[in-house]
Amino acid sequence: MKILLVEDDEPTIAALTAALTADRYAVNIATDGQMGLALAEAYDYDLVLLDVLIPKLDGISVCRSLRSGGYQMPILLLTAKDSQTDKIVGLDAGADDYMVKPFDLAELRARIRALLRRGGTSPTAFLTWEHLRLDPNISEVTYNHNPIVLTPKEFGILELFLRHPQRVFSRSAIIDRLWSMDVSPAESAVTTHIKDLRQKLKAGGMTLDLIETVYGLGYRLKPPPDTGSEDSESKTQKSAIESQEAELTQSAPLSHLPIVSSPPFSVPPSVLQVLDRFRNSFAAQINVLVQVKTALQDDRFNQELRHYARQEAHKLSGSLGIFGYPEGSHLAQQVEHLLMDKTSLEQAEILQLSTLITALQTELAKPPIDSTDVPSPLPPPSRPLILAIDDDVKLIEQLQAAALSWGMRVEVVSSLGMVHQTVALDLPDAILLNLTLSNTTEHGLRLLAELTQQHPTIPVLVFTGRDSLADRVEVSRLGGKGYLHKSLPVERIMQAIAQALPQPYPSEAKVLVVDDDPMALAILQAFLQPWGLNVITLENPQQFWEVLTATMPDLVLVDLEMPTFSGIDLCQVVRQDPQWGDLPILVVTAHIDAKSIQQVFAAGADDYIAKPVVGPELVTRIISRIERVRLQRKRVMK
Repeated sequence: MKILLVEDDEPTIAALTAALTADRYAVNIATDGQMGLALAEAYDYDLVLLDVLIPKLDGISVCRSLRSGGYQMPILLLTAKDSQTDKIVGLDAGADDYMVKPFDLAELRARIRALLRRGGTSPTAFLTWEHLRLDPNISEVTYNHNPIVLTPKEFGILELFLRHPQRVFSRSAIIDRLWSMDVSPAESAVTTHIKDLRQKLKAGGMTLDLIETVYGLGYRLKPPPDTGSEDSESKTQKSAIESQEAELTQSAPLSHLPIVSSPPFSVPPSVLQVLDRFRNSFAAQINVLVQVKTALQDDRFNQELRHYARQEAHKLSGSLGIFGYPEGSHLAQQVEHLLMDKTSLEQAEILQLSTLITALQTELAKPPIDSTDVPSPLPPPSRPLILAIDDDVKLIEQLQAAALSWGMRVEVVSSLGMVHQTVALDLPDAILLNLTLSNTTEHGLRLLAELTQQHPTIPVLVFTGRDSLADRVEVSRLGGKGYLHKSLPVERIMQAIAQALPQPYPSEAKVLVVDDDPMALAILQAFLQPWGLNVITLENPQQFWEVLTATMPDLVLVDLEMPTFSGIDLCQVVRQDPQWGDLPILVVTAHIDAKSIQQVFAAGADDYIAKPVVGPELVTRIISRIERVRLQRKRVMK
């Protein structure tokens, strides 16, 4: 679990950090209110420990801002003030609890545990899976009553999955939940910890692997088995997972890549449209490879044809996977490797190349893989749904018309008795509630209390013709996020709704994508634009510097292998300029051998993405990297 500590007193920071770390919490530190607010809005914290008297923005204001923004994590205020008025002000601002300095550490830790229990993330409940039992209170893991010794991070990873059995966690998400900001490891560290955790559980007697690797996305907890025995299907799945982990933790030459089908993933409609545009291009690229096969058979193979064919194979290896042809991507990688830096081919290699090209032709004759059952850690943004609980037909029609220009949808419920059923069927992003729908304010307030308690993350705005101070106070106490009078213009009402909605994605972030393959550019643009990212594409790397300085992007996504200037060259140029020292650079590459990856990081890249690119993973990495850099810039400026 992750706690944000907002405190400016160094001795207090040291004492609280030591105590919380001993209780296995990951702790992030903010030394002023503005920094604390930025961190709380950017990351997913289980609890905020907030001092009242802090620089730049006081704790009460931070608390109010978080609650008005829809953030529902427990907030525990710390202060040297002990008056009844101060306590009331803090609790009315949205705090869940209040402690006066100096305080007893044991009591503080007990209050934190109580708040986490109240928030539905109890740190003391037993967690079980099959015959595995995890006791967070004493940091003990047992299988069939036999203890299994884990490191703190292995324990934290296991606890995270057991607490969230349906959720897929990417490596970056696991880092954000279990590591403090000042100790943020590479994503490969997560892979290593999970591999070690699996080995220790197996050594402790578990015959089933409870952690599932979701291809291209991350990890999640498997459903527990109905029986204690491991069938042949479970063994097959476990073997496949171990093979995937070996690929993640060990670098191998491309010639050793297996030609197997990768697990299916969802191909978005926007990418399928790009596929229709480029089908002829695929055919032309395959035709180049067929020419190589014919030239080899007729002894007309030359260096120029080899170089050209290798470029086309490289492009296919990067684009086919994202279009729903993962096996085609592996086949193209094999072809590229066979054509790499060779003036001639042995007879066995000629036969292998011919077989690969024929298999590639067969693969592309199939329809693309498209499975909508694979979960994504970041659901693509859709129009927010606003549930209006009101019977004012004329006003609702005005709101529905205005919602179109605001990128929202408005659905209506005219009966209080239908509200809970409607919410359960289609969870809204915000709720407009008329307190006097049933001609009694009492019923409306009761429904407000039920909604804020059952769905604390959904902002509820009261929408009424009454303008009573008593009503306003009661709405505030019950957790309402706004009090809107029906006399307000429709645009003002829509503006209030928009401000209450959570903002999960970085606003107006610009991504510069550099690739000499126009098909790859079209694919990446189709994947990234629906997420609210401003995508700038560049096919000619010779124009990189002019485009970079003119567009001022938040992140650069660059292909490793390009003519004239490679991705390595562009990384080095950026890092040599002081103005662009902190610009995030992600390198897309089909080569994941140790030497290539070392070159990527040595040139100054922040991360690499292996081809074929998996859309959800790409979006997750880009948005996460942009958010981290923006937050770091805010901290430096303050």
